[in-house]
Amino acid sequence: MSKTATALFAACIAVLGMTAKVNAQQTAASGWISEQAAGYYRFKLGDLKVTVLSDGTVPRELDKIMSKPNEVREAFDAAHEHLPTDVSINCFLVDDGSNKILVDTGAGELFGPPSGALVANMAAAGYKPEDIDTILLTHIHGDHSGGLSVGGRRVFPNATVYVDKRDPAFWLSKAEEEKAPKALQTTFKQSQQTVNPYVEAGRLKTFDGVTEVLAGITTVPEHGHTPGLTGYLFESKGERLLVWGDIIHAAEIQFRDPTVTIQYDVNPSDAMASRERVLAQASKEGYLIGGAHISFPGLGHVRREVKNYSWAPLPYAVDLKTKH
Repeated sequence: MSKTATALFAACIAVLGMTAKVNAQQTAASGWISEQAAGYYRFKLGDLKVTVLSDGTVPRELDKIMSKPNEVREAFDAAHEHLPTDVSINCFLVDDGSNKILVDTGAGELFGPPSGALVANMAAAGYKPEDIDTILLTHIHGDHSGGLSVGGRRVFPNATVYVDKRDPAFWLSKAEEEKAPKALQTTFKQSQQTVNPYVEAGRLKTFDGVTEVLAGITTVPEHGHTPGLTGYLFESKGERLLVWGDIIHAAEIQFRDPTVTIQYDVNPSDAMASRERVLAQASKEGYLIGGAHISFPGLGHVRREVKNYSWAPLPYAVDLKTKH
């Protein structure tokens, strides 16, 4: 081996040794790798490029906040899962070549880590907040509208926000806030803190019930969880995707028993009725579902069983041309 080659080899060994030492120190300091890789998943829906974006997760003791605690615990035991569990917060970015449409905005700064990762995951997927021109809110709740504003400033400066008129009429109303039980006071304050900057900028638009908000995007009323909970049905070249917001919070129990409600439901009986209706329609029509709180990326189909429903996750695909 020549002197030059020997020197180069020695230098490489030194660098590798230094890198290994630094990595070992970092691993020892942190205990282990503490974060997942960037959370995004792409697929094609007709001519639409859809990117599912993770805002992270939020830990929840679902057996303590759902209406049938024993059944919830049994369902998680049967799935060999533990409680409390990490609930996904999924958002959906639809790029039609002209518009860049974001369905829901995650929790922003409201919940703290491990949520609030939407903007970072957008960047990893090649998008910036200023690229978004349209935001479709399934509803106003901290984990869906919380990412609209941080520190009182709009995160998406070029976006117009759409939401069913019933939600701002409720959550942005001081009169409703004064009448509401104490348990809802935080939600009112968070809603006003994050949504009002868009109201003040003239960037909030409302609709009433079934509406075609943009070409190929139709609203699906799902009222109950909040007064104006809404799904968005995207259609392109015969393919359909329903982003349904909070129809399901716990896949382990609510597909097989849609009567299970959650503490956050403003009107539990209406939420239950909406879930039954949406599940029946989705299983009959067979369109793709994007779920906000089904484990990331929350894509799949609703399957009708003899007495209830089940969830069929979408197979992972590398080829974006794969049909769904």
